[in-house]
Amino acid sequence: MNRLAQESSPYLAQHAGNPVDWWPWGEEAFAEAARRGVPVLLSVGYSTCHWCHVMAHESFEDEATAAFMNRHFVNVKVDREERPDVDAVYMAATQALTGQGGWPMTVFLTEAGEPFYAGTYFPPQDGHGLPSFMRVMQSVERAWREERGKLLGNAQALTEHVREAARPRPSDGAFGPELLERGVENLRRAFDADRGASAGRRNSRRRPRWISC
Repeated sequence: MNRLAQESSPYLAQHAGNPVDWWPWGEEAFAEAARRGVPVLLSVGYSTCHWCHVMAHESFEDEATAAFMNRHFVNVKVDREERPDVDAVYMAATQALTGQGGWPMTVFLTEAGEPFYAGTYFPPQDGHGLPSFMRVMQSVERAWREERGKLLGNAQALTEHVREAARPRPSDGAFGPELLERGVENLRRAFDADRGASAGRRNSRRRPRWISC
């Protein structure tokens, strides 16, 4: 059993028996990465995510894959439902890097928590236009060893980009009375006086379209 056996999250507990030496999110994991001089491999998912379970079975339960992860990274597992704040920050970084997002989310970080490479689901072998998880890790490990300065510069630039994008922007101008009147009229048309809800609300049980899950 790894460190996740002590966590309260059911999702994290599902990974407590992995051969991966998982750490929960916290300062201790990043201190360990600094001590060892290796990147952090962050994996974010949730308990009802189909592809999270697929990647766990294909990669995190595989002894050879886990051995490589343990040797070259500090591995951190996060439940997005328990830590939506962590998920939101690194999802923004993943979308900035790849143009898309989803779960499982896989992000490689510096010891300061700055992302420099990211993706979602990676298969155990190359296929369907995706590199294998092992090939991704080997490439990241080689780049960290041979081009760390470039990676750190990219990580700082990406971190600043995500931080800037998250800053609240002032409004371009005050709301005029015509805008308020239009909003009230839209609400009046949407409201169902008999059922007490809008038509859009009654249809809200439609299944959302997820990218990876």
